[in-house]
Amino acid sequence: MNLEIAGHQTEGYRIDTEVYQGPLDLLLHLIEKAELDITRLALAQVTDQYLDYLNNIEDRDAAEVSAFLVIAAKLLQIKSEALLPRPPVRVPGEEDPGEALAQQLIAYKRFKKVAEWLLKRETSSLRTYLHLATPPKIEAKLDLTGITLSDLVLAAQSILMKDVDHPYLSDVVSIPIVTIRDRIRKIIDLVKTEKSLNFHRILGSDPSRVEVVVTFLALLELVKRHVLNAHQETLFSDIEFIPDQEWDGSFDLDLDLIV
Repeated sequence: MNLEIAGHQTEGYRIDTEVYQGPLDLLLHLIEKAELDITRLALAQVTDQYLDYLNNIEDRDAAEVSAFLVIAAKLLQIKSEALLPRPPVRVPGEEDPGEALAQQLIAYKRFKKVAEWLLKRETSSLRTYLHLATPPKIEAKLDLTGITLSDLVLAAQSILMKDVDHPYLSDVVSIPIVTIRDRIRKIIDLVKTEKSLNFHRILGSDPSRVEVVVTFLALLELVKRHVLNAHQETLFSDIEFIPDQEWDGSFDLDLDLIV
């Protein structure tokens, strides 16, 4: 936020600048003018100058002034603690307002210097431009000298019109489609009759890799929905599946949501 101040006299030195970028900017200016390091004690020393600035703010938006008031309240607490004969005793984990504000101001100063350095490079036209390489020139290695369109047509016909024994489409064997929905229905039917199943019994004889994966996903879905319970005695032993005690045998799972 931009707040103007001109010709405002404070204790021992003069504040004369056009704008302050927020309350931390004003606080940093006061400390640097007094040639102080950013410490809890320095914050207590510039509290009066900070409050003098707030007293001269006129015709400002309440939202802008509120940010300055928050820092002013912290400065008053820091100064009041500095005036005590003994430092206040803090419980473990309680934040030190002076140390916290000092660290916040140090971080703000660091970012401000980086921003000024970047602005200086921008105004000096020290920018980076991407250099795009020109497309490479590819020289043709196939010599088509003397080749006519008729020659190309005859060459294509000689390749495409060869009498090759391709199998009929009706003879081509396709991989059967296995879905989780179908596997769930099959598992439910088996559980209703046998009450206890193992993984190999559900897979059947000579299952394909797709069937193993889809069956395993279907079992995970049933376990997640508390239809089945899985039990394995030892590592790498067969997995036993039994109906959950709370399952009443009905199955109203919305299979449309499962592929």
